[in-house]
Amino acid sequence: MAVPKRKTSKARRDKRRASNIKMNAPHLVECPSCHEKKMPHHVCLNCGKYNGAEVLAVEE
Repeated sequence: MAVPKRKTSKARRDKRRASNIKMNAPHLVECPSCHEKKMPHHVCLNCGKYNGAEVLAVEE
């Protein structure tokens, strides 16, 4: 049975594990009312609207 001869260091172990974790940029869509970029299915932080209705009171 194969047994490791030396201890695998934390750095070597973590380098191997980190190859599967990749960050992606968030997908952004255009707000239909103010045409600013926003996250999909989220309230627009610029105008405070979601699905055509005002949800947040935004101070201008």
